[in-house]
Amino acid sequence: MLSRRRAREAILKILFQQDFRPLDYRELLAGRNLDDYVPQVLAGITEHRGELDALIVAHTRGWRLERLHSVDRNLLRLAIYELRYRPDVPPQVVIDEAVELAKKYGGEHSGSFVNGMLDRIWKEIPSG
Repeated sequence: MLSRRRAREAILKILFQQDFRPLDYRELLAGRNLDDYVPQVLAGITEHRGELDALIVAHTRGWRLERLHSVDRNLLRLAIYELRYRPDVPPQVVIDEAVELAKKYGGEHSGSFVNGMLDRIWKEIPSG
């Protein structure tokens, strides 16, 4: 069983792969021994991608989604999904985890960018 941090890391890697190889997430999960949380969240992100992307675009102040760093874009999708649809995860945990992953995998300013975006977004998102 993976920790939630490692599960989020796996989710981020799969979302990142999809940017370059537009395969169904289930194909990218094949043969991996992952926690149930991973396919559940990937299914949710896939189902709600239009909504998630619209929230990202609405808060980037003039940036097109495609111009965002792939890691930043996919971390935002993951974190916004968790904030919106996973009430079992405290919002501060979601934001802290996203910022840590942004620092690890993103660009020089990814941590502060992701933190600022999520700080602006999370209180606006209705739960459920």
